[in-house]
Amino acid sequence: MKRGFGSDNHSGISPEVLQAIAETNTGHALAYGDDEWCAETEALFRQHFGDQAQPYFVFNGTGANTLSIDLMCRSHEAVVCAETAHINVDECGAPQRLVGCRLLTVDTPDGKLTPELVATRLHGFGFEHHSQPRAISITQPTELGTLYTTSEIEALADLAHSHNMWLHIDGARLANAAVALGLSFRQMTTDCGADIVSFGGTKNGLMMGESVVVLNPELDRDARYRRKQMGQLYSKMRFVAAQFRAYLATDLWQRNAAHSNRMAKLLLESVSNIEGVEVVYPMQANSLFVRLPREVWTALQQDYFFYDWDEDDNVVRWVCSFDTTEEDIASFATALRQRLAEHRK
Repeated sequence: MKRGFGSDNHSGISPEVLQAIAETNTGHALAYGDDEWCAETEALFRQHFGDQAQPYFVFNGTGANTLSIDLMCRSHEAVVCAETAHINVDECGAPQRLVGCRLLTVDTPDGKLTPELVATRLHGFGFEHHSQPRAISITQPTELGTLYTTSEIEALADLAHSHNMWLHIDGARLANAAVALGLSFRQMTTDCGADIVSFGGTKNGLMMGESVVVLNPELDRDARYRRKQMGQLYSKMRFVAAQFRAYLATDLWQRNAAHSNRMAKLLLESVSNIEGVEVVYPMQANSLFVRLPREVWTALQQDYFFYDWDEDDNVVRWVCSFDTTEEDIASFATALRQRLAEHRK
């Protein structure tokens, strides 16, 4: 398959991560996280997120988000999220099925929630006929590639806590956000008042595995039992931990995210001046959303895989990865120009 711009999930595995897996593949070790690799990696998470942070490794992003929601909510409660949120659009109803709670969605112009937008869903407290708002979930970066500032996250955390609610951050691409904003993981999460984070690595060089990082100890009372019930407890956990150790013990997470962000910026520069290309949202991390004539993007998909984000509005999404090259972008931009020229004939 030709390298394209469909998703950073399409990329391979960082050589450092593969090496870490191989080096861990020696002898026997206790299962289910009771091993030295998991202990060392949990300590690394506390270095990055704060002394109170407790990570729980899971298989994938849907597992991380659903476990996070399960720790925050009971079945009669609800999560306020953007209409475009991954938990609402791309997880096949997993939170509703596995937790039983409701998602209260909000239409946003740029994928970002604000206190004013969230407030429209904060009603019915104490009224037994209504699902009770219990958590706010944001994605950093958002599904539209935009970024929350620390002050914006703090404002949402304050709003949540003032209503006895929790703040969850879906951080599948949190490394891209940290690099783009020049912040540490802690500065974007713990220091802003977030209670729990779905921390991703697969999109930035890991083979598999994500982590729920519990920042508020009040949510940590039953986490290991809830993870087991959700089928997210991996027996050979050392191989997930080894990946995160390679990722967090060095600057690998920064290097990979910085490269994918830089490639996205180059992609923007390479296509934004082409007649017929309309950039729809600000490019702030490693994804770019553009509007193209339908005939152009469908023809371009014959050569490169990428997703049509909004088929009705002819908006497509292009995502750069840690292994995207300048040559990939140059050839893609050339192909785009050719398809547009054919369309104008």
